[in-house]
Amino acid sequence: MEQVGTEDVERIARAVGERPFRIKWAPGHGAPSNRRYLVGCRDRSVFAKVAAFDYTADWLRREHDVYLALSGEEFLPRLVGWDDDGAHPVLVIEDLSGATWPPPWTSAGVAAVRSSLERVHDTAVPSGLGGAEEILEDIREGWNEVRADPEPLLRLGVCTGAWLTSHLDELETVADAAVIEGDALVHFDVRSDNLCIRDGSAVFVDWNWAARGDPVFDTASWLPSLAAEGGPEPWEMLSGHGEFASLLAGFFLAHAVRPSIPQAPHVRELQEVVGRVALLWAAHALSLPLPDGG
Repeated sequence: MEQVGTEDVERIARAVGERPFRIKWAPGHGAPSNRRYLVGCRDRSVFAKVAAFDYTADWLRREHDVYLALSGEEFLPRLVGWDDDGAHPVLVIEDLSGATWPPPWTSAGVAAVRSSLERVHDTAVPSGLGGAEEILEDIREGWNEVRADPEPLLRLGVCTGAWLTSHLDELETVADAAVIEGDALVHFDVRSDNLCIRDGSAVFVDWNWAARGDPVFDTASWLPSLAAEGGPEPWEMLSGHGEFASLLAGFFLAHAVRPSIPQAPHVRELQEVVGRVALLWAAHALSLPLPDGG
């Protein structure tokens, strides 16, 4: 079983309804918040995710509820099994390792994500999902944190001090005006490690942030990471919307300077990368000079 803990083997066996003949660690970014496995069963291969902490256990339960509610939709994987021992729940879905996982991005891949997102947004919202402001509870704290202590952000070199002094008021005002609530089903965590392309269509995983919200903001929140990975610039994909760009820039950059997260050590670097793109998008949309003085 390749150094897989006995308790996880038993959990997975209960979830799939049979004892697997092979379990191996699944490749990924290495964050220990969940234990991820590729599992060989009698007639199929599946993917199992075991929660490692209390907060990820709650996320996994929320994700399981979404899979149940959206069963049969083509934009998410097929649910295979579930087990919850009260401490380390297990979610088992079909194995998508044979699909294409960007990057690199192609025009067809970008179009597939946009098309699948439209289908997500046109799908009836399952009962019990929270609203955008409830799920993204700290989305609006970014520029306020920067105003209180700008030095950590300036040390990143994403903008000059003079630029921040000149434009912080406008960035914060515009971000505060962003409306992210809505009546559509939204994923709210669209990025390359949460999606793959199969048979020309995008399939989204990690549904623990699913909510009721604004579909344009759902798309907008994907665009900075898309551009950072070599895809089109956000303003080429979504004209205007400086309010979303500024909101995302403040959120990601304020979080990027926080202490590293032991359970997810890659997150701060990712937040800095996408925050830089979002800030450029905000400058472009609001007709501001480039933030790095270039």
